Amino acid sequence: MNISASKDMFGAFSENCSGIYASGESIEATQADTYEAIRLIKKNLPEERWPEQIKGDFEIEWKFDVPSFLEYYSSFMSLAGMEKLTGVNQKQLSNYLNRRAVPRRKQADRIVTGIHKFAHELLSITL
Repeated sequence: MNISASKDMFGAFSENCSGIYASGESIEATQADTYEAIRLIKKNLPEERWPEQIKGDFEIEWKFDVPSFLEYYSSFMSLAGMEKLTGVNQKQLSNYLNRRAVPRRKQADRIVTGIHKFAHELLSITL
């Protein structure tokens, strides 16, 4: 599901499964609306008309655009912290967040790689 922020809400759509759209005032609300959309498809359509991707067990991959990712996760970690994780200057991250600039693919990949590396490190910690 592709998630992006607009001025007053978040929206989501599926690239590979037609008919699944969602929205909400937060990422969590949008994700919940996605599951509700799938539930309604399964409730209101005969099984032979369900998209193949939601038959049986399925897993949703959430795909953010860079500004939406930064908007959502900047409430959990500062841009200064993201700079340390990604190597992308926090002023530039701010420009992406506020849609004053659009990151090149290489910059977007640096952000994702840095965040994934951090997440992997967190998963290996035991307290």
